[in-house]
Amino acid sequence: MQQIFNIKTETDFTQACLEAFQYQYRNVPVYRQFIEFLNIDIDKIDAIEKIPFLPIEMFKRHKILDSNTTAEQFFQSSGTTQIQTLSKHYIADFSLYEESIRRSFEQFIGQPEDFVFLGLLPGYLERQNSSLIYMVDYLMKQSGQPQNGYFLYNHAELRQLLGKITDKKVLLFGVSFALLDFLDYCHSAAKPLNNSATQNLTIIETGGMKGRKTEMTKDELLKILQSGFTTDKVFSEYSMTELLSQAYSLGNNEYDCPPWMRVLIRNTEDPFSYVDDGRTGAINIIDLANRHSCSFIATQDLGKIENGKFQVLGRIDHSDIRGCSLLVS
Repeated sequence: MQQIFNIKTETDFTQACLEAFQYQYRNVPVYRQFIEFLNIDIDKIDAIEKIPFLPIEMFKRHKILDSNTTAEQFFQSSGTTQIQTLSKHYIADFSLYEESIRRSFEQFIGQPEDFVFLGLLPGYLERQNSSLIYMVDYLMKQSGQPQNGYFLYNHAELRQLLGKITDKKVLLFGVSFALLDFLDYCHSAAKPLNNSATQNLTIIETGGMKGRKTEMTKDELLKILQSGFTTDKVFSEYSMTELLSQAYSLGNNEYDCPPWMRVLIRNTEDPFSYVDDGRTGAINIIDLANRHSCSFIATQDLGKIENGKFQVLGRIDHSDIRGCSLLVS
C-alpha cells in the first residue's frame, strides 16, 4: 500500500479512497456490519462524500481489523478516569505508520536528521502502547543525535539541556499541560528561557489539557507558549490513537494534511451531510494509512475548514453524535 504516498492529484486521492472503501467493506468485518446496518448499496458509492464514516467510539468496543491479518500489537488511547473504556487500534503493518510519520514530518517540519528530539510527554511515557511515543521514538532513531531523550517531571534537567544545545536545531514534542508546567518551573526558579536557549528551538504541542489544567482556547495556549519559550516556532500536531497519519499546524491553529489524509466537516445533526467551508461541524477524517483498520472515521471533535486548512474547535458535548450510535454498544 505504499502507493498512497504517491498521491499527486485529486483524481489520485478519490480513486485511492474508493478502492480503500471497497477493500475495507470486504475485509474489515466491523466496518462491513456497520455499512449493512445502514442498508447502503456499496455499488452506488462513487464519490468520497458518499462513503460512510465509522464512529470513532467503535474502537473502544470492537476490534477493527482486516480479516487477512493477525495483528496482536495495538495502540491504546489515554484516559482521564479509571472507569473509561479505552480505544485500541490494532496495527498489522508498522511500516505504513513509520512511512506516514517520516513523510509528514519532512513535508511540514524538515529532515529528522537535522534535529535533536526532546520529549516532554508525561502521561504517555507512563503507560504502554502509546502511538505518540512510538512516533517520537521513530523520529529519534532517524535523527540519531546523542542528546535525544525524554523528560517526565525533571524540569531542571530539561532547562539545563536547552541552555547547552546552542549549535543544533532542537525540537521539543510536548503535551500541553506539561509544557505549561515546565514554564511555571522556569518562572518559579527564576530561570526564564532566553534567546540563547531557544534560538534554535521548535515546539510541537500535541494537545492534552483535559482534566489537568484550566481549559483554554488553542490560541490562548499558543500565545502563552510563544511568550514563555521566546519563539514564534510553536507548532501543533493533530492525530489520535485511531489514526496512522498526522496533520500539522505551523501557526494560527490552522492544520494541513499530507496528501493521503483529509478532513471533512459533517453536519452534527445529520452525519451523512456536510457543511460549507467556514461553518462549524464535526470532523470526519480520511486516513489512507489505516489500510488494515478503517480509513474513514467520524470523530467527536468540532472544527471548520477555511482556505484549504482546518481548525480544531473543541469536542462535541456528551460525545454522542446523533445518528452515529449504531454498533457502539
